[in-house]
Amino acid sequence: MRTLPMLLLVILCHVGGAHAADVDVAIVFAIDTSASVDPVTAKLQREGHATALSEPEVIAAISSGLNRCVAVAYLEWAGPGQTKIILPWTPICDLAGGLAVANAIRSHGSDGDHCPGYCSTSISLALEASGALLDAFAGTTTRRVIDISSNGKNNDGPPLEESRARALAGGSTTINAIIIPQLRKGVAYHLVDYFSTNVIGGPGAFVVEPSVPEDYSSAIQRKLVREISQAGELPPADGNVPRMP
Repeated sequence: MRTLPMLLLVILCHVGGAHAADVDVAIVFAIDTSASVDPVTAKLQREGHATALSEPEVIAAISSGLNRCVAVAYLEWAGPGQTKIILPWTPICDLAGGLAVANAIRSHGSDGDHCPGYCSTSISLALEASGALLDAFAGTTTRRVIDISSNGKNNDGPPLEESRARALAGGSTTINAIIIPQLRKGVAYHLVDYFSTNVIGGPGAFVVEPSVPEDYSSAIQRKLVREISQAGELPPADGNVPRMP
């Protein structure tokens, strides 16, 4: 059992209602709600995930798997003490399941207007919480994925390298990431190198960097199809991390 701050242990006690099932992959969506995430960016993440999970291509990818089901959980994070489970483990086996999850995300996801005081960016705690959620999954799967969505670098919490190593321990977990596109003083702010080096890892890991906010939802859709369909292939032997546009 990984060591976690007491708050995360309390949160996990309320996972309850997690659905036990045989699934092809268990995915934690770990969504940045730090101070840099304004209402527009919060809606981008909320709507992007909700829309993608009910798209025909994603449902078709789910239906093509061995178990024809995946399990998803939706977690929001910022700094210490600011981690919240929006959706506990829930199966998606068909369009109805995808629509139900989409509705839950739209109804309960952050609106970007509830950051109490100082909200830092602790990717490390996001990985710790996501890893604990995966450990608490009551079903059976051979593939575990943590999907980080963020627009910043780790600036709080435990050392990122250590949290990343704990999340990847055991070899069955993959950490992927999607970078929220943004401009700073009119210049595109790129984080792909940072995330490739410090955040993602595990079998078949990759990072997604949409070029403009309007491409965020379609990028999530492509990412999900790849995560659901891939057979856990290893990264290239040359050490280059795959990148999706």
